[in-house]
Amino acid sequence: MQLYALSPDFTAASQITPDDLPTIVSQGFRSIICMRPDAEEYGQPTAESLKDAAVAAGLQFAFLPVVPGHITEHEVTQMRRALKEMNGPILGYCRSGNRVGQLWTLAQQG
Repeated sequence: MQLYALSPDFTAASQITPDDLPTIVSQGFRSIICMRPDAEEYGQPTAESLKDAAVAAGLQFAFLPVVPGHITEHEVTQMRRALKEMNGPILGYCRSGNRVGQLWTLAQQG
């Protein structure tokens, strides 16, 4: 898991696993947004398995799957809503962190 701070309240990350959750909690994150579609790559944890582990660890969790290179206005709107409604600081993840950064930037542009 590689972390890329985009603001004091939002950090992008590469793929996380349930084993990363104690570290995520210890670093003060209160919410997670998954932007990686399930089955994008063989062996990646499903959003549901990460959601179950995150909720058990006391974190909020949202699933906003984004296909690489195809961010839509609907996804930008969903991201704005998640950023407004979820407790921060928030960790967003995808395969590398790039989609997270792109969607976060678009959501900030009003």
